[in-house]
Amino acid sequence: MSASRSEAQLSEQPSPAAPPALPAELADWPACTLGEDQLGDLELLTSGAFAPLRGFMDAAEVTAVTEHGTLADGTPWPVPVVLDLSAATVPADATRLVLQDPEGSPLAVLSVTERARISPGSGDSGLVRLAGPVTPLREPEHGPFRQLRRRPEDVRAELAGGAPGGNVLAYATRRPLNTRHIGQLRHYAGQLNARLLVLPLVCGPAEIVTRPEALVRAVLAARQHLPAGTVVVPVPLAPRGGGKDLDLRAQGIVAAAYGATHLLADSSDVTGSPAGTRNGTLTLPGVPIPVVSAGEWAYDPRSEVWRPLALIEPGAEQDELTASELGALLDSGAEVPGWLAPPSVARELRRARPPRAERGLAIFFTGLSGSGKSTIARGLAEALIERGDRTVSLLDGDHVRQLLSAGLTFSRADRDLNIARIGYVAAEVARHGGIAICAPIAPYAEARAAARRMVTEVGDFLLVYVSTPVDVCAARDRKGLYAKARAGLIAGFTGVSDPYEEPRDADLVLDTSVMTRQEAVDAVLKLLTTGGWLAGPDEKAEAGGAAAATVTLGGEGRDGPTAVLRVGPFGPAVRRL
Repeated sequence: MSASRSEAQLSEQPSPAAPPALPAELADWPACTLGEDQLGDLELLTSGAFAPLRGFMDAAEVTAVTEHGTLADGTPWPVPVVLDLSAATVPADATRLVLQDPEGSPLAVLSVTERARISPGSGDSGLVRLAGPVTPLREPEHGPFRQLRRRPEDVRAELAGGAPGGNVLAYATRRPLNTRHIGQLRHYAGQLNARLLVLPLVCGPAEIVTRPEALVRAVLAARQHLPAGTVVVPVPLAPRGGGKDLDLRAQGIVAAAYGATHLLADSSDVTGSPAGTRNGTLTLPGVPIPVVSAGEWAYDPRSEVWRPLALIEPGAEQDELTASELGALLDSGAEVPGWLAPPSVARELRRARPPRAERGLAIFFTGLSGSGKSTIARGLAEALIERGDRTVSLLDGDHVRQLLSAGLTFSRADRDLNIARIGYVAAEVARHGGIAICAPIAPYAEARAAARRMVTEVGDFLLVYVSTPVDVCAARDRKGLYAKARAGLIAGFTGVSDPYEEPRDADLVLDTSVMTRQEAVDAVLKLLTTGGWLAGPDEKAEAGGAAAATVTLGGEGRDGPTAVLRVGPFGPAVRRL
């Protein structure tokens, strides 16, 4: 196929109903797998939700947007839309780049018009920013609720035959709708004589329920309490990284693309008093529709309704729970009050965030070889098995070495891969409500953080640092590995010739040079019961989840107590003394 024919194929916009055949050269072009946020931006570009943009911005457009709130041609536009990739993934001479999803499906082709390094590094290290138009190859196929993720033009057509006044009030959210949201949406839709368009933002973490599919379920559960004809469309809009104001502007752009004439925003998301504010409605630079500030509302216990704060007798109002407070309520297993959420929404909240005593958990021990982490892990697993109230998987010992770590070397890349494999299995255990106990050396902070991210998408994660000094570890070494490493006979040995990055985010710190095995196991069990993951003999302190308690764990070391665990309403935190 000639280059001109290929160019013609790429420049023509495909029809969603009958996409063109893939170019023959596709297999010869370099490909890159995009992350979640990048896939979201790509979908918004190719669906028309980011119109008039047809690709990722170049440096001139980014400068124009950040300094003047317009594109380079003067078109109002509020937020940058860029593509930053690892330099190693993009050949320096690439003029075409296939953008694919994690399954390897090619979604679009980027015609590279600009390439700029944006982070330090030489050769293949660092990040590069690519710019240029994108040509869609096929519709995205994966992801929950894909049937609800409709194209803007289809949603606009449906909404065009709605309210007599032609108004459409949109609300974009990363948080499940509660009774305040429902009351405000009904109120302002009535004032504007508008249909409602609710846009759950499914790219990036959801508040309270974490997973985007749980957010969509909760919003659908609330729809029965909204006016008939309310439309729900999940939108893959990622947080823009510039604060609430930038996020609000991006939401305005997308809401307008889907047919909204107004955007409702929580008063906490409207920062300052932007120019153009009038009667609670404001105009934001680059946003084509007005933003309606919801104002200050509270629950009126006497009337049993949510209403503007000014209409409630001073001192009688009931404030809304913050996301952290609601999360703590769900963690404790307490009932969600009816004034906060309808029963249908409360059920979805409970499904998405079960009590800690029923939730999956990974307990991740880390420390030098010989620190005692495997001994503590086995003792903990045995103690939990004896209790019988939780399902336990021990990811340590021969099974890990033979099935997960086989074939790996002691290079940093292979060490990180080993932790990624263990983290993946731990996440799957947690996904199904079990407790995974892991005990690798895990010397690098970045790999431990990646394991934490994997697990916390589906459950909870506790990092236990076994901080036994290296000399004590060496004295315990029956195989003589430390002596060989110090003699130069073993290369890349953690704690001798290879670094160990001491955790600064540990949930518990134990030093087995000053405590027995049983004391260490008891310290972890204390963390689990105090935090609510295990039922304790006296659960009064955990029931409300509001009071903080401080307990000393372990014995007296050279510098005082080994660790102090501070347990508050939102989980444990450790301060080492």
